[in-house]
Amino acid sequence: MSGFIARDRLWHPPALTPNYKSSLLRSPRHALLSLDSTPSELTGPRFGHSLLGPLDNDLIHNYSQDGGEAIGPRIIVYGQVLEETGRPVPNALLEFWQANAGGRYRHRREGYQAALDPNFGGCGRTLTDEGGNYYFRTVKPGPYPWPNGVNDWRPAHIHFSIFGHAFAQRLITQMYFEGDPMIAQCPIVGGITDKAAVDQLTAKLDRLNTVPMDALAYRWDIVLRGPRQTFFENKREGN
Repeated sequence: MSGFIARDRLWHPPALTPNYKSSLLRSPRHALLSLDSTPSELTGPRFGHSLLGPLDNDLIHNYSQDGGEAIGPRIIVYGQVLEETGRPVPNALLEFWQANAGGRYRHRREGYQAALDPNFGGCGRTLTDEGGNYYFRTVKPGPYPWPNGVNDWRPAHIHFSIFGHAFAQRLITQMYFEGDPMIAQCPIVGGITDKAAVDQLTAKLDRLNTVPMDALAYRWDIVLRGPRQTFFENKREGN
């Protein structure tokens, strides 16, 4: 049983980022401890691959209540999941969730007053193929205000949870969209001092893979662990 390449701790910002107010309570107060990986962390997660439904990767239709479709700019998000050495990760489970095109989540504690879309649930999942490739359809989420500062807004983004071949490869992160000026204004993104890390969180518009008269395409590749792993939320310890 082999381990994993050590994380590059300098790749991540400090857990305490004062402009991101939640980090004041979430950041560690004491020195971190370095622990060896346990056997359970080095073995694969067990989930039911057969439990995925035919529309789990189609957020435009998978919550339809009246036979209609989700409202908003239709997009395709696709890419490849790679491990730290650059090899593809087949059969990885990706789960994703997002606000609707108006920037509102379907959540009972949602505080934003934008309208709900009756045909959009905002979540889905898919598996990578043998080449580590994934694909799903959705509508582009809208930005939304949040009670971090007087007038702070989150840029459009999609949340991801990825299960690789071991629990030690678990990754939870966010994907942004190329060309969005609000990325640079976000207090969460502002905690990332390395522009390369921000670029790694940003999906690139891919006009060659758009569907004419239907959907734009965005490509976003994901790296699990390693010196240049995809950024893990706001936690310095990585994924």
